[in-house]
Amino acid sequence: MTPDTNTIEAPDIAGVSPLSQREKRDLQKAQLRPLANRRPELYEEDEYTSDEYEQMMDMYNGTLASIEEGEIVKSKVLEIRDNLVVLDIGFKSEGTIPLEEFKDLPDLKPGDEVEVLLEHLEDQEGSVVLSKKKADFMRVWERIRVAYESDQPVEGTLVKKIKGGVVVDLMGVDAFLPGSQIALRRVPNIDELLGQKYEFKIIKLNKRRRNIVVSRRVILETERAGKREKLMKELEKDQVRKGVVKNITDFGAFIDLGGVDGLLHITDMSWGRIQHPSEMVAIGAELEVKVLDIDWERERISLGLKQLQSYPWKDVAAKYPVGTRVSGKVVSITNYGAFIELEPGIEGLVHISEMSWTRNVRHPSKLVSIGEAIEAVVLKVDPTEEKISLGMKQTEQDPWMVLPLKYPVGTRINGKVRNLTSFGAFVEIEPGIDGLIHISDMSWTKRVQHPSEVVKKGDDVDVVILNIDSDNKRISLGLKQAEEDPWLKIGENYPVGTELRGKVVRLMDKGVVVDVGNDIEGFVPISQLNVTGKPIQSPADVAWETMNLDVRVLEVDPIHRRIVLAVTGIPEEQPPRPETPSKVFTEDGEATAADVPPEVIAAALAEAETTEG
Repeated sequence: MTPDTNTIEAPDIAGVSPLSQREKRDLQKAQLRPLANRRPELYEEDEYTSDEYEQMMDMYNGTLASIEEGEIVKSKVLEIRDNLVVLDIGFKSEGTIPLEEFKDLPDLKPGDEVEVLLEHLEDQEGSVVLSKKKADFMRVWERIRVAYESDQPVEGTLVKKIKGGVVVDLMGVDAFLPGSQIALRRVPNIDELLGQKYEFKIIKLNKRRRNIVVSRRVILETERAGKREKLMKELEKDQVRKGVVKNITDFGAFIDLGGVDGLLHITDMSWGRIQHPSEMVAIGAELEVKVLDIDWERERISLGLKQLQSYPWKDVAAKYPVGTRVSGKVVSITNYGAFIELEPGIEGLVHISEMSWTRNVRHPSKLVSIGEAIEAVVLKVDPTEEKISLGMKQTEQDPWMVLPLKYPVGTRINGKVRNLTSFGAFVEIEPGIDGLIHISDMSWTKRVQHPSEVVKKGDDVDVVILNIDSDNKRISLGLKQAEEDPWLKIGENYPVGTELRGKVVRLMDKGVVVDVGNDIEGFVPISQLNVTGKPIQSPADVAWETMNLDVRVLEVDPIHRRIVLAVTGIPEEQPPRPETPSKVFTEDGEATAADVPPEVIAAALAEAETTEG
């Protein structure tokens, strides 16, 4: 039953009498006073009867019941000012919203209806607080919530790059896309993606904080999983498939086969030598590759590019027979030689020993450099091991083969001393060709202990060719042979019984060697050394190096080139005797140049090369 609007019953509270008619009217006036403050033209105390007050109260209470804070309501545009839009929502007062919230409605005009959010019925000034931006957000939020709860993708646009990721416009609402969720792999340049539209999955939602986190990677992973499952059924070893280069590293390139990536290793790109994969492929390029191996458990697919080309080592022996003169480019240098590219995929090795007939090469870089074009001769071909042995020196005549004809034994030549060793001196007779003067061939009369006693490095000397070994590339030279043998006349110059004064130059275990002048040395046996009559156990008991002795010639033997002497006296004038006894040498057979090991000679020649280089 509809209550009687002519009377308003107060609550029946015990002990309180009902309101009088006057009190009821005062109460109504108090309730309507807020409206009177805003719309005075609608309210004049003396112009309304009690029934009219009751009707106005019903209208006012009905309005309050139909509008609540936090709801989206319809409003009408009353006026558009410079930066404000005045709206009427059918309440006691109008509300205003900044014009910037209507950017999506450029043609907005008075009379248009728009939906807005009623934030507050009254602010401090009694105005309605409205927001179109929040109303839009609430409408979009509902769609976003539904998409999130139903795990449905939503479309968005990448707007701007921020720390840690990208801002995405999601139906007019900003969402955050972490950098790790942009793609399956790290994106090198995010700026290139700005302005692009993609589908995203909402992975986090917080309405209170208005926080939306989206992911594109989740969608890509789902797509990849589907493609991978399909590809697993189709992909087989030795297949030839098309792919797109996704990424390039120092060791190869990753190829997208359509949902699954395969690795094209640098060694499978070309039969030839390449320094970096970028020489063969570029990001985004499409190419055909061959499937070399598949490991689904480790998710690894090995691909090959060179396997689609003909194998270059096929029939290589027929193409490069032994003895063929070839040309190529130096592509690599090692300690033991240089690799020469004869054609893409075919390389040969010039060993360091095959680089020069005459020079002792310490390192290949002394003769060749990367990128240099050279000529060589094929020495050996091994197609199974993919090896070709080349020789650079074989492109020229071996000078050692003509040396015996050019320098017969006994030829007298002049050369420069290039190096001294403990066993002799090396003399250059031609550029790059050295001969050895052994210490036994340096003097007719002295037993030379070190070459420096006779010659110095850099000296020009006359020598005689004693022997040439072309196979082992050795030349024996004689320094003493360039002079007349004095032993033919020593017997005449030093007859037996001749008295001489000499100097001890060396102590031997069986006597002492004495220099008697004119580079002639004689030997005093230990039995002829004692002038005191006391027994002598060692020459060091009575003699020392540089000691002066008076001696007499006992024997001259030109055949064995020796003079035997006997001590006749010890002069009073003597150099100081060393505190340390002189070293006593053991008598051994005299060594010759043939006794020097080849490796020792090679090391000495190499040392000379290094010193001069």
